[in-house]
Amino acid sequence: MKQRVYTRQAPQPVGPYNQAMVWNGLVFTAGQIALDPATGQLVSGDVRQQTHQVLKNLAAVLEAAGSGLDHVLKTTVFLKNMDDFAAMNEVYAAFFKENPPARSAVEVARLPKDVLVEIECIAYIPQQ
Repeated sequence: MKQRVYTRQAPQPVGPYNQAMVWNGLVFTAGQIALDPATGQLVSGDVRQQTHQVLKNLAAVLEAAGSGLDHVLKTTVFLKNMDDFAAMNEVYAAFFKENPPARSAVEVARLPKDVLVEIECIAYIPQQ
């Protein structure tokens, strides 16, 4: 049975979706953008600052599901401009230091709120 994941430590959904869903020990997150969960406002700055906030948001959702960044199997990174890949990758590497997950990265025409980066992931919940 699938279960909904919700935490106030990550931005609140603004549409008909959940922050994440859990099924059969796997966590499927919604794409996270650089919104500050406390204010609901977009974090200002370049792709580095936005990537940092996005990964903090993903970490909060995963923790609420009983998982964490160290249990991520796959990420998908959506970039407004592929020229930002190196800067995004620098921050990303700091969050996934050992045994990083599989990843896809694509440039897209537009992202919600005109952000520079959005990331979603699939993770597992470790056995207790």
